Parts: sequence; C-alpha cells; structure tokens
Amino acid sequence: MSPTIPPYKAAAVHASPAFMNKQAGIEKVTHYINEASTQSIKLLVFPEIFMSASALAAYAQESVEVDGPEIRRVQDACRAKGLAVVLDINERVKGGFTCFNSQVFIEGDGSILGVHRKLQPTYVERIIWAQGSGFTLRTYPSKLGILGGITCWENTMNTARQALIEGGQQIHASAWPVLSTMAGFEAVGDSQIDAMTKTHGLTGQEFVKPGGGYSAVVQPFGAYLAGPHKEDEKLVVGEIDLAQDAAVGRPRAYGDGPGHSHSQAADDGAALFASGERTDERGIAGWIKDGKARRGGVDI
Repeated sequence: MSPTIPPYKAAAVHASPAFMNKQAGIEKVTHYINEASTQSIKLLVFPEIFMSASALAAYAQESVEVDGPEIRRVQDACRAKGLAVVLDINERVKGGFTCFNSQVFIEGDGSILGVHRKLQPTYVERIIWAQGSGFTLRTYPSKLGILGGITCWENTMNTARQALIEGGQQIHASAWPVLSTMAGFEAVGDSQIDAMTKTHGLTGQEFVKPGGGYSAVVQPFGAYLAGPHKEDEKLVVGEIDLAQDAAVGRPRAYGDGPGHSHSQAADDGAALFASGERTDERGIAGWIKDGKARRGGVDI
C-alpha cells in the first residue's frame, strides 16, 4: 500500500461515445474532465473505444494517433485541471492505417504515462483491429498510485491480469462496452463485468473501476464503493484510499497477489506476453516523463 498518497476521488465515466466523430469525441472527453474537476475528482476511467467508436466504413479516418492533435487536447485539459485519465481510443499507427483498441494513460500534469494495445481483439473485432503485444502490458507509477488496465474480454485472460498484478498494480482501469445491448448478451453481459471486476479486485487486492454499460468503483474485497450504474450518463464517483480501506483494514495482509499468493504460472504468463512487440511500441508503451513503467514488478 502507499501511505504517502492521501485518499482521493476517482470516477468511472458512464457515457456513450460520439460515434465516428473524433472532434465531437474530444469535446465530450474534455467536458467530463471539466465536470470532474468541479467535484474534486482526481482520476477518470473511460469506457471502451470512447474515441472514436468504430465501424468498417471510414473508421481509419476517424481514428486518432497517440501523438496527434486530439490526444494533445486531452493532455492540455488534464494539465489545466490537474486530473489524470485512462482513455480508451480507436488508435491509428503514426503515418499508417493499422488500428488498435488502445488505452492511453495520462497523468494529471498532462504527460502520457503509456499506452496499452488490446492483446487479442474479441470475435469480429478482428476485422477492425490488429493484435497488440505483451510489450504494452505493464503498469505505471503515478501520483495517484500504480495504474494499469486492460479492456473488455482481456479481463478473462488470467495470465494477462496476473502480469499486471505482478507489476504492483493498485488501481485497475477496466474498459468495457455496453455488453447487455449485444445479441446473446442481454441476460449475461452485466453479470460478466461484475464477475471479472470482483475477481480481479480480490485476486490482486486492488481497486477496480469498470467503465462502460456497467460502471462502478470496487474496493479490494469486492464491495462496491460506487455503482454499479447502468442508466443515464454521469460520473460514478468513489473514494480511493490506498493506505487504509476503512471497511477491511489492509487487504494485502490477507492475500498478497503480487507476493506470497502468486505462482510460477504467473511469471510464465508475463514472459509469454512480453515477447513479440511491434517496432513502434517502444515509442508509446513506455512513454514516461516522470517515473518508470513496470512489468513483472521490475522497472523497465
């Protein structure tokens, strides 16, 4: 735990994206950053592909580059309000048209901590997105604790989740779509998000914020600090206290996910995902201005 970091408010953004309109998407992102600042919120987690929602036609044109003008506007908004965000985007590689489902981690001073590209697109997503590599599967020390995240059904990849736990993750940004609106998922979508959220929180003894159609803030023993919320658009706000959760004491005293409770299988899984990075990923995954990226508990 981190006794030097005082309790702070974090929120899951419960909102729909601006479909196929990255400029409108930027306006919506900055709107929620401004709204969060009025509530003294320090960390926002956005749903899956909040910029820009994808479709087969013209999707690349409405995708964004990590170092492009759209993300710079988000960085400026974070810097102005002193607020960190984890923003899920439809990323386009610099100078090309290959796209990824990516999470961008932005510190409250506006600096980019790093980018995670979804390892394995789910089902028909493979038509749109390329596979990410384990090089982007890492955690980031920040002013709010050690951040990390994965998106949608990556949360069912146990070795990927354990790799983040091994990296000392304290806050898990879990980006989801509105699963319950998809054919075949009407009765089970929300229960899947609930199950994976609580599983990761308890396994890693960390705070989890799922964002999407089932938005919440969950503490390490699986209780909801805020939400779950499924209806109108809003910020779902809960307090993060890394030093001492009032309800359960110091959870890692009971089960230390990156310590005595982990297995050799976790190390093997982290090593598996660590290989095969793309040539451009060293320029974005560990994009650090302050601090170090981590994988497997080791600074990179």
